[in-house]
Order: sequence, then C-alpha cells, then structure tokens
Amino acid sequence: MEARLVVNGQRRDLGDVGGHVTLLEWLRSAGLTGTKEGCAEGECGACAVLVARPDGDGTRWTAVNACLLPAAGLAGQEVITAEGLGSADDLHPVQRELAGRGGSQCGYCTPGFVCSMAAEYYRPDRRPVTAGQNGHQPPADGHQPADQPAAHDAEHGPNGFDLHALSGNLCRCTGYRPIRDAAYALGQPDPDDPLLARLRRPAPASPAIRLTGRHGSYARPADLAEALELLAEQPAAQLVAGSTDFGVELNLRHARPALTIGIDRIAELRELSVSDGWISIGAAVTLSEIEQAVGDAVPLLAELLPQFGSRLIRNSATLGGNLGTASPIGDAAPALLALDASLVLASRDGERTVALADYFTGYRQSVRRPDELIKTIRIPTPVAPISAFHKIAKRRFDDISSVAVAYALRLDRGTVAEARIGLGGVAATPLRARDAEAALIGRQWSPATVQAAAATLAQAGTPLSDHRASAEYRIAMLRESLLKLHAEHPGKEVHE
Repeated sequence: MEARLVVNGQRRDLGDVGGHVTLLEWLRSAGLTGTKEGCAEGECGACAVLVARPDGDGTRWTAVNACLLPAAGLAGQEVITAEGLGSADDLHPVQRELAGRGGSQCGYCTPGFVCSMAAEYYRPDRRPVTAGQNGHQPPADGHQPADQPAAHDAEHGPNGFDLHALSGNLCRCTGYRPIRDAAYALGQPDPDDPLLARLRRPAPASPAIRLTGRHGSYARPADLAEALELLAEQPAAQLVAGSTDFGVELNLRHARPALTIGIDRIAELRELSVSDGWISIGAAVTLSEIEQAVGDAVPLLAELLPQFGSRLIRNSATLGGNLGTASPIGDAAPALLALDASLVLASRDGERTVALADYFTGYRQSVRRPDELIKTIRIPTPVAPISAFHKIAKRRFDDISSVAVAYALRLDRGTVAEARIGLGGVAATPLRARDAEAALIGRQWSPATVQAAAATLAQAGTPLSDHRASAEYRIAMLRESLLKLHAEHPGKEVHE
C-alpha cells in the first residue's frame, strides 16, 4: 500500500520503509539533512522534529525524537523540520533569536534545539509572566536583554517559556546561557503565522496501513480488534507505541522483527477517564498527555513524570510501553506499585485484570502472554494523602535510575493505617517492599518506627553492583530514602 506524509508542507511518498527505517533515516535520505543523529538513543535531541498531534478539536506542534520513531508510523501525518521553519532569507523567530544571541557554535545540535524551542513557542497556554507573579514587569515586546537578569521563576522565563521543554537537547560547545537567553527573548507568535494558524484545524487522521520493507512489515491496525487479531496470528510481532525503547533496539542492536504493529493511534488505547473509584489511563496515552490531563489529581504521578526522561521522550513514551518491557529499572513501575495499580490485559479471547504487584515474574518477564497487550492502567481512588517519588541517579533529569523508591501512606491519628512502597533498580523485577510496609502499618509514624522500618527496607531486593551504583550504595539509599520521607512528612499535617 502506498503511504504518504506531509513534510514541511509538501506531500511525500514513504516508499518501502517497513518497520525498521526510522523517521531520521528517512528524512536524511530525502535530502533533509538538517536533522542530525547524535546518540541514536533519544538522549541528545539533535534529531528533534515537530509533528502535528491532536489537542482537543485542534492541533499541537509536538517535538519528538526522529531517531526513535519508525517512519511508517508517521504515514498520513504532518512533520516540520528545521528547514521547514525558516530559511536563510526568512528566519523563523526561534532561529533569529538563537543566531542573534550566539546560541549556536558548531551548529550540530542547533536544528534540534530549534524544533524543541518552536514547540514551546507555539504552546497554546504559554503566556508572559506579569509583574504580580514574580515582581518584575517584562518588556512590552516580550524581549529580555541578554545583559540584564531574566525575570523568571524556577521553571519559566518572563515570556512564560518553560526551559524543561529543552531538557532533551544537549549542546557540547556553545553553552546553555545564550540558548536560554534566546528562549526567554521570544515573544508571542504573529497572528498571521501559518504554523500558528494550523493549530486551529484538526490533527491528521491515522488511517490503517500495511507497509512492507526489506527486513519486515509495519502494520497500523484500524482499531483494537484488528490489532488483537494480528497479534493472535503473529504473537512474535513487535508492538510499538512511542518507540522510545524499541527505537534503541532498532538503532543499536539492529532488531529487525518480521512484523511491527503500531498501536499508538488506536482510539481504544488512548482513552483517559476519571470516575468514582478509578483513574483509567489507556496504554497508548503519552506521558506528556498524562501530565496535562491528570495534573495534581495524583500527586505521586505529578512528582514522577517530570523526572521521567526528557520532554522529547515524554512526548512519545507511554505507560503501556514502559510496563510492557517489564524492565526492573523503569521509573513508572515503582510509582504505580505504590498506587496499587492494576492492568487490563486484552487478547482476541477477551480481557483480564491483573494487579501490577502480580504482573512481573522475572527479569523482563511478566504474566502477559504473547497474544496479549496492555490495554489500560487502572489506579484506585482516592489516592493516599502522603506520597513521594525518590529517584536516585547520577543526573537530576533525563537519566536512568540507580534506585527508585515510591511511597503512598495514609495516617490515622498518627498511626500508619496504610503503606505501600514500590521499588526499582534493586532486584530482577520492580517489587513491593512488603516487609517494610508491615513494619510501618499499625504503628505510630514516629522516628523510632521509621528507623526500624528503614533497616527492614534496606534488606529489600537483591541489589547488584554495576556501572550505575554499587550494591552497598543501593542498600544505603533504600534506608536513607525512608528517613527522608519522614523528615519531609513528619505526620502532624495529615490525619485521616
């Protein structure tokens, strides 16, 4: 079947890409060489491009890593690269500010910065910070002189620009100050900007496709029933949503599955609802969409998600994909274990619900059968009033955890009435620290209780020494994590 996508306003044929050609490879082979490959793992952002994603009845320009996404998955979609934003004779405002403020030196990373910055530039709810919000009055034109201190809070500049939008973009030679200055100097888009006008129209549809390449096929089913039928017929097929994990397998380990099934646009997997007793999150809802939709309704998720990769990763990654790998170091599992989440697993024969605590069976193994996929993640409500996510890693953001610990506690007149602790990075699977939970439940939330439970928590799992941390360090972090939780939540403010 012939498949096309729109790139920089021009319709192009995808050709015989199958499931193994990434969007980055395809763009460069089409002559759009501004998009670069830096790491091939989604960590540097040199490959960032914009894609048109649904946003209510309209569209949102979303920055993604082109090195990870199968090109076939963009069939029928719209993509903007740095070349499509502007030209040497007519620079886009983002390009103009980066150039004028010295935000580019060797230039290798610049196209990726431009695209990530443009996604934030067009963010519908980005607004200038007013005088009452941070004590400063931004200039009328939205510009902040580079030689004056920027008026901004911990996350946003005077123009409302969120620097975390650039967290997935690395620069090795320019330095980040001029890049930040360029970001904070951006005003609001011109009302006649065609890329702004595009946001008022619906995002492209995602028709069912089947593309065959030299090393295998790519299929995007029309609905969940068709996806489950395909999976029943070919249980060895590779399921792909955001491809933030499988893209690395494609690039670095040269994985070439006979069939790749793209499930990221299946409507039944993209539902998110809040009802009495449950929050239900479809397996293909991206982490950025969860952040926006759930917000502070689940404080533990609100704390976890900003620490989960970069914005570029969260714009594609899904909870279904993170749990589907059954990785012992995935950040989502510890938090969802603490939230007592369950999974709805679907196959051609029907659905079943499995508690996440019973889902993992071994290193990258689970109870999910080859003919099943994760349909929904369910979180019971109300959530525990005391929660925290402690990620111990070498970098604050965009790094793999050495240890991850998630807590959900409920107190009743100073006594621990409920406690769940999820752990990652200390065993072959994510796990509940049930002995430490038992050491807390029914006892006063006091320093003595916490000291004893912390000693028990330090014995959880079977931590190993590797290039990220030693076993001894991981054990020490487990103990100190619970002590930190008590210091932050001594218990006097929450009684239920």
